[in-house]
Amino acid sequence: MKAFILAAGLGTRLKPLTEYIPKALVEINGKPLLQILIEKLKQSGYTDIVINVHHFADLVIDFLNVNENFGVNIQISDEREQLLDTGGAILNARSFLENVPHFLVHNVDILSDINFSEILEHHVKSDALATIAVRDRSSDRKFLFNENLCLKGWQNTRTGEKRHCELQSSEAIQDTIDCFATLAMTAEKLIPLAFSGIHIISSEIFKHIKQRGKFSIIDTYLNLAKTFDIGGFRHDEGFWLDVGKPEKLELAQR
Repeated sequence: MKAFILAAGLGTRLKPLTEYIPKALVEINGKPLLQILIEKLKQSGYTDIVINVHHFADLVIDFLNVNENFGVNIQISDEREQLLDTGGAILNARSFLENVPHFLVHNVDILSDINFSEILEHHVKSDALATIAVRDRSSDRKFLFNENLCLKGWQNTRTGEKRHCELQSSEAIQDTIDCFATLAMTAEKLIPLAFSGIHIISSEIFKHIKQRGKFSIIDTYLNLAKTFDIGGFRHDEGFWLDVGKPEKLELAQR
């Protein structure tokens, strides 16, 4: 099985720690975040891992070499010339990922006890193009799902921005009117859930991504959800923590 670790971020929220090392090598009780995640993936049967690099890329590569890739097959997706955001990063790693039915994508700064086998099983049974791990937790930005946990939109409660559908440019204006009229009637039924930074994606998605260069996977999901099933996997119970801020690092260590 294949997994993609998103480790190229600048780690801006973790400064001053990330002024000298990449976010992926920030430690929790003496163990780097990257190592914690690689070991969990290995224990869950992921033997092929792709890691994207940008900020202090050489330090990440040296760390992997010194530790002999922790006994798994690791490939590097190099973004040193340009940081590509989540969607662009996945597309850039296409050659590593497209030869399997599906792959797992995981942010390096997320710690959780989520069961990778359960989300994979859920994804396969649902036949969705992608399955997004989500929780009912406090967050300004949330995906919007219907009662069957099919993605229908996204909202930012802090800015008031809300997106329900992305229409192709060739579609008529009347389609736009009809779409938003329908959404206006059903908006109250949608369930807002926060993204956990973990998803399973079918490699079929590469045939349908239209964006190029730097772009967000959220935009991709919202575009594709009009035609394909983009599902949610709720894991409200158990441990989950975004350690992208210093105070969360302290919590993780405790």
